[in-house]
This record gives sequence, structure tokens and C-alpha cells, in this order.
Amino acid sequence: MKHLNRRDFIRALGLTSLAAAGFGRASSQPIHEGSMVVGKITASARGGAAFLEDGKVVQPRREIPVFRDTDVLVVGGGTAGVVSALAARRAGVNVTLVERYGCFGGLWTAGLVLIVLCTHIPGGGKRRKMVQGIGDEILGRINSLKYGAINYTPDGPHDATTDPEAAKYILAKMLREEGVDIVLHSWVTNAIMDGDAITGVLFESKAGCMAVRAKVVIDATGDGDVFDAAGAESIPHVHRIGLVHRLGNVPDGKAPEGLNLGGATPVPGVRWVNMQGPQGDCLDVQTLTTCELDAREAIWSKLKQIQDTPGYENVFLLDVASQLGVRASRTLVGTQELRLEDTLEQKPCPDVVGIGGTYSFLKDLACPIPYGTLVPKRIDNLLATGRCVAADNTMLNYTRLIAPCMLTGHAAGAAAALAVQENATPRNISVAALQGLLKKQGAYLG
Repeated sequence: MKHLNRRDFIRALGLTSLAAAGFGRASSQPIHEGSMVVGKITASARGGAAFLEDGKVVQPRREIPVFRDTDVLVVGGGTAGVVSALAARRAGVNVTLVERYGCFGGLWTAGLVLIVLCTHIPGGGKRRKMVQGIGDEILGRINSLKYGAINYTPDGPHDATTDPEAAKYILAKMLREEGVDIVLHSWVTNAIMDGDAITGVLFESKAGCMAVRAKVVIDATGDGDVFDAAGAESIPHVHRIGLVHRLGNVPDGKAPEGLNLGGATPVPGVRWVNMQGPQGDCLDVQTLTTCELDAREAIWSKLKQIQDTPGYENVFLLDVASQLGVRASRTLVGTQELRLEDTLEQKPCPDVVGIGGTYSFLKDLACPIPYGTLVPKRIDNLLATGRCVAADNTMLNYTRLIAPCMLTGHAAGAAAALAVQENATPRNISVAALQGLLKKQGAYLG
């Protein structure tokens, strides 16, 4: 069966004049006329069925096909992964980004966690923006869309809240503009190792198992799936697992006592409602299953309470996040750790690669992030970013937020590109050169 390029695909969809109209008109042919019996479709690289041997399930030895070779492989297309990919690509290296879902943004979009916390610090009667560079560029482009964002200002009193579909669109658009190679609907299953150096990652997809080989790998999975598979040291965590949802047709004004209508969104009449959820091991599939099912029951129960309240009868459930709200699972044991006491004491941070805005337990202070929080102690050619970077049990509640994920993502992408260009491991690159590249890309380092 013929593989379509982008132009052929658009033509097959029946879309016309995309540049002029943004969207074309769909083909008028009946949909059933698109159904065909073909001689062959993409073969699945499964290597043969598993078999029983002495009561055990055994998978046969097999050769894994190499799907792609790349300079930098980013695993995970959440906020941190997208910014990593953009930073590395803008530095001039080839980048492949692999994501398990069908959209980008992770918990920010698919998880409906819409507020971009920790972008500013207070000072001089105003707020001062810390998150600059690629992260702020993304927010600015989302804000340029009608109903894309609210509270996006240089010095306003609130952090920006974005629309999830607007964010998905902008993230994908920016990645494609930069020429990042994108692979969706693929789930990391293992690492490819050469001694203590990672050389690539294995993925499962509808096409079976495939390998992507890379000079540097960035673990942006959130759960540290790559560095765990590679054998890097990590610290396990148990945290609350929630499920966010949005309500539609919500009346303006203050809600009655005890009625949780959540926070405002860019779309009038729509609000997003967070859910703390129970504590649980988010690496346990049965726990994830139970949390998902119980959370959906709770959401509908709360909705009934809202609809039984006079004046709120027409509120409806707009959507439920397609991704569970996992807050923490594994954090890397890095060459350095982001510690609360260091931040509160404002200890010098000579290898700073990002400065985040303040958060409730930071007492209005900015948060410098050291490069060592991204670097494993032992495994080479690997960097972590996002909520799984090295942080103590309090500070992981900072690094998991959207704005800090932008910062660690930017740092990881720039560092990976430098490592490729210098033919060095990420732990051995020049931190001064990294800081220079980050500043060139607009990051604020103090």
C-alpha cells in the first residue's frame, strides 16, 4: 500500500486552500467509499508468539528492527519533553520525539492541569517573570489564539491558565516548524545499553517492537521509565493520584458553600476542577485501574450534587482528562539534588540552568535549578527532565509543576545538543557553554 506524504495526505482528506482558510472543506464522497481491501498493510514486528515452557511464558529471542537513528532522542512529549526537543533542534542537531499518546503536553493538556504555576516572583510591587525563552514563547503563542489563555501578562498577579486544545495545537505546530521527527502512539519498554552508556530505547506500538538509536537520550517520561530501564539509581515515591475534569455552562458569580466548581479557563462558562485523589503507587497497573474507575464515579457523583443545586441545574460534564493525574513515582539520583533548604537559604548555584518562579513553600523566593539534577550518577548519554529530576521529597512538588518542567526541559535539550556537538557525554560538557546556549535561546539565569 502506498505511503502518503503530507501533501498527499491532505489531498486525500479533501482539504483545500489550507494556507488561505486554515481549514478546507471535507470531501463530499460518502465515507464508505474510502474503505478498501488491500494486499498488504504494515507488518507487525512481534518476533513470533510467546510460548509455554515448564508452565512459564517464554518470549523467543529475536532481532529488533531499527526504526530510526537520531542525534537526540526525547522520550515523552509532555511539557518538558516538548521544550527539550525544541531546544535541541534549535541548537542544530537532529531530534526524534516519541510520545505514547496522540497529543503533546502531558498533564498540562491531556491531564487538564491548565494553570502554569511558578512563572513569576514578587518584587517592587509587581511580579517579575522568571520563565523566559522557549517556555514563555509557547505561552505567548497560545495566548495569541482566541480563548487560548487568560492571565498571561508580564507582571500580573496570577499565573497563566491555558486552553488544553489550544496548547496541544501550538506545541505540535512548533515541533513541526522546527523539523523535529515525531513518533506518536509508541510506549517505551526498555533501554539499549552498551556497558553503562545508553545507546537507544525500545518501543512498542501497533507495528510491534522497534528500536530508536541515539547519541543522547532524554528521559521525559515523568515516571523515569528510561533511566529505570537503563539501571540508573532512583528514589521511589507514593503520592496522590487524581483525575481532572472540566465543567460547562457554569454560571458567573461565587458558588454556594461546599460546591467545588474549580478554576476559571479561557472559555466562558467552562471551569476546570482538580482532584487530589488517594495516595497510591502509580507504577502498579491495578492501582492505576482502580484510581481511574473510582475517580470517574466520584466525578459523576459531584456533578449530581451540582445539578441538584438551584441555579446550577444546567451545568454539565464537558470532559474528563484522558491521562491520570500522577504527581510522583520515581525521581533520579543525580549528581546533585534540588533541596528545599538550599533554596530557602539561597545557596550559590554556579551550574544554574534555570530559575523558576516562587511557590507556596518557597516564601516568595525564586528557585535556581542546578544542572546536576538532570544528570544520572552513573549512566552516560542520558539526561532526565520534568517531574523525575533529582529533588528532595518537598521539592519534587515544585519540579513536577508546568513552569519548572519548561525550565528543566530547556536545559536538558540544550545540554543534549552540546553533548552531540562536542562528542562528549552530558556529564562532561562545559556548563559555561551550556549556560551561554540557554541565554542565547532566551532563558533567564539571573
